[in-house]
Amino acid sequence: MDPTSHEPDHEPVPRMQRLFDNMWLLLVVGLVVMLVVYTGWGMWEILTMPQATLP
Repeated sequence: MDPTSHEPDHEPVPRMQRLFDNMWLLLVVGLVVMLVVYTGWGMWEILTMPQATLP
């Protein structure tokens, strides 16, 4: 295209750029990942605890 032209290039926006430009989607993904990881970690810790001996 001619560099002196004032028409914008209509190139498609890459999919990953659209994803990273959406701040609400990133917020939800971050919260879901945190919830799943910490819940899974907690459940793993509870399920792998040795059984307590009572006096």
